[in-house]
Parts: sequence; structure tokens; C-alpha cells
Amino acid sequence: MTSACIIIDRDRTIGTVDRRLFGSFVEHLGRAVYNGIYEPGHPTADQHGFRQDVLALVRELGVTTVRYPGGNFVSSYRWEDGVGPRDQRPRRIDLAWHSIETNEVGLDEFATWARLADTELMLAVNLGTRGIEAAVDLYEYANIKSGTSLADARIDHGTPEPHDVRMWCLGNEMDGPWQVGYTDADAYGRLAAQTARALRRADESLELVLCGSSKPDMPTFGAWERTALMHAYEVVDYISCHAYYEELDGDAPSFLASGVDMDRFIEAVAATADQVRAELKSDKMMKISFDEWNVWYNRRFHREDKITDPQKWPYAPRLLEDRYTVTDSVVVGGLLISLLNHSDRVRAASLAQLVNVIAPIMTEPGGPAWRQTIFYPFADMARMSGDVALDVVVEAPTHPTARYGEVAAIDAAATIDSSTGELSVFVVNRSLHAAIDVEIETRGLETTAVAESTGLWDADRHAANTLEQPQRVTARPASARLEGGRLRITVPPVSWTALRMR
Repeated sequence: MTSACIIIDRDRTIGTVDRRLFGSFVEHLGRAVYNGIYEPGHPTADQHGFRQDVLALVRELGVTTVRYPGGNFVSSYRWEDGVGPRDQRPRRIDLAWHSIETNEVGLDEFATWARLADTELMLAVNLGTRGIEAAVDLYEYANIKSGTSLADARIDHGTPEPHDVRMWCLGNEMDGPWQVGYTDADAYGRLAAQTARALRRADESLELVLCGSSKPDMPTFGAWERTALMHAYEVVDYISCHAYYEELDGDAPSFLASGVDMDRFIEAVAATADQVRAELKSDKMMKISFDEWNVWYNRRFHREDKITDPQKWPYAPRLLEDRYTVTDSVVVGGLLISLLNHSDRVRAASLAQLVNVIAPIMTEPGGPAWRQTIFYPFADMARMSGDVALDVVVEAPTHPTARYGEVAAIDAAATIDSSTGELSVFVVNRSLHAAIDVEIETRGLETTAVAESTGLWDADRHAANTLEQPQRVTARPASARLEGGRLRITVPPVSWTALRMR
């Protein structure tokens, strides 16, 4: 047994927590939409064709926003294909994922689903094959009440009220060679700024997201952010970050420390944005939308899942259906901690994705829906987080990793609810073998009771939930105890723990 201490001071705050931090992402990819959220023949399907068992799990997960419809898919998407009478919508080839898109679900249907799921719609526009005109047309269709051609078309299609979309993503991963229409930072920055100005001429209050580099190990990273921001800084509100993590070559210690990489990534993007702010002498602080993040076994996809014959592209294939383990859930917990600890700059985030595709929720056509292991830390943090993030100090033993050097075995974040005074603490143990006795010392806070203590761990860190065993891994009660005004808890190796205290 080793020990660690987490020190929480009520006066050491990071900032407020925007509820958009607990967002997700649905792309027209694999079975995310078709046979995922939408399956008209399913026993639980409602009158819209949406699976109610999936909707119940999405609400339980606590998702606040959903980014849609992509992702790579959006870079060749014609939004007009997905509106109007279903029997008149065209079938298209999807160049992003080598599939057939039927357009059964489009903007109006997905907006209806988002309302049923109690989430906010975050809409991405195509800046790969299209641009300013298509984006403004989409805005007119989505947000104008009536009295224009496209607004009245929406009404004629059966949606009398506008969708009132507030957040708009200006393209997706435009520095990626895999992206339809990928380009350089100068060309993208100019187009994004022009599109942003056009949208703002319609509505100054829109919140616009500029594409950052596709991932931190791209050769374009850093220079891309600076160049794009120099064009668009004054007309956008956020710059995006995307990052995915996987266990490579059996290096579990580095994988469990993925939050260290996310910390550095966020801080680098914030520093770049602040440099541009200084150069432009701007009063505005650029926010970050971390609108794609998760564990994704990307190497496995490149080996096994790619569909290459264009004459055989399928409808709703099983793509990117990673089966998540206990280890994966602890990594996701660590990434959530990183986001919360940077909530002064990260004001929105999207777990990618939501259903079936690298997702916390899985479904079987005609059958059940179930929670993957990564469901639990996300649901815990979304449910328990207060509105103010606290700047915690962690004193813990360290261990070496191949990628990040010496890393603390314990990572943590904390929030307080300013209305109730409740304190929530989130802890991961990155150690592969050591249980750690953690003492939580609070300053300026009197802890009187443990209202909730839960966690996720297992003797087999590779354990996962499947169709055959959908509850192999579930949340467990954590044995937190108050002793002399201090909270003590023993956290097992490779574990996630969430605590709520009065």
C-alpha cells in the first residue's frame, strides 16, 4: 500500500464549469445513426423511428450538447439532401467512410432527436467541398422563423419552429489529407473567416468554432492554429482540439497517463491563441472546443475495417465498434479530469462518439442497448460536477512511463456547487499494480457527510461489456470514510472513483 494526498482549497478556483463540457458527437458513420439512434423497426422505436432504449441511456449519460453531422462526413455533405419528403431524398456515396448514405435522417429529424434527448444541437458546416453560400443557406433553413424561401421550406417539411442552433463548427479537420477538400492553413483561415463574417451578418450572437489542427502530432500543429487564427480571431469564439488515445505496443503505463498529453495539448493551443491575441491587440480571450476526444483503436481500424471496393460500399456497416475495457474507462476518466482542470479555457467538449461508433452506448439491431465501460466515468462527472472547478494539489507517488517520463500515480479534479455547497472529487489511479490510500484534505470547507461514492475497477483490467455479457463491468460503491474531518479512501489499481460530499 502506498499513500497520496489531495488538497482542496475553497479559495483556489480555476473558473466556472460550462455544462457544454459534457457534450458528445454523432456522425453519419457506421451504425451511429442508422441502427444506432434510428431503427424504425425496433420494438422500442417511437413514431419518429428513434430507439427509446438508446434515448434513455443518452439521458442517463448526461450529454448536454451533440455535434452533428460530422466529422469527416460533413466535408462532402449536401445538407439539402437530408430535408424534405423522405421518399424524394437521394441516396449518395459517402466519400469519408466508403458507405451509402440514404439521407433518411437529416437536420430536422436529428434536431427532433436532440430535443427528445434533452441535448443542445451543435451544427457543423461543409467547408470541404462547399463554403459561404451553403452555410448561410443552412442557417436560413435552421434558424429563421418564417417568411423566406428556406424557412418556409422547413415549415412545409413539417417543422414549424426554427431549430435556433447556437454553436456552429466551421468545417472539420481541414489540415488532414484524409479530409475531402483538405487544404493549407492560409486558405482555410480565409474561407473560415469569410464564412464567419457572413453568418454574423445574419446573427451576431452565434457562437462559431474554428478548426484547429486535426491532432497534436500533425506536422501542421501549432503553425496551423496561429495562421488560421490570424485570419479569423475576431470573428470566431472557439478553436477546436481533437485527440484520440490507444494503448500502443503493450505500453499500458503511457496509455494510462494519456491525460498528461491532453494537458500539454490544451496548454499549447491556449498559448498559441494568446500569442495571436497579443499580436492583434485583441481584448477577447479565445475559448477551446475540444469537440472530438476519446479512446480509439485507430490502428485496428486501418488494419481491419476499411471498405475499398466502391461497387460494394454498404449501408450502415459495422465500423469503429471498439469494445472498451476497464483500462479504457480509466483513461477516459483521466481525460475528463484534464478537461475539468482546464475548464477556464475549454468551454465545450464532445466525447466522440455516442452510439456504436467508438461509443459509450452499444446496440444490436432488433435487440438490446447496453453501456460500455467508458459510460460510467462520463455519467459520473456529468451528474456530479458543480458549477465551479477548484484547483487541486495532488501529492502522490510517481512511476516512469516511456512517453511522458515520471508521472503521478494519482490524478484528480474537484468542483463545488455554489448553490448547495456540495463538493465533488474525481480520482484516477494510473498504477497497474498498487492500491493507494488517498487522504483528501479540504480547506475552507467543512465536510460533514459523504453523499455519494462510486467507482469502476476490476481484477481483470481487460474486462469489458458485450452483447453476451452487457453488465460484466458496472459501477461499484467506493468505501470512502470521514476521519477527523478528513476524507480517506483506498483506490484500487487501474481505477476511477467519483465522490460527492456535503
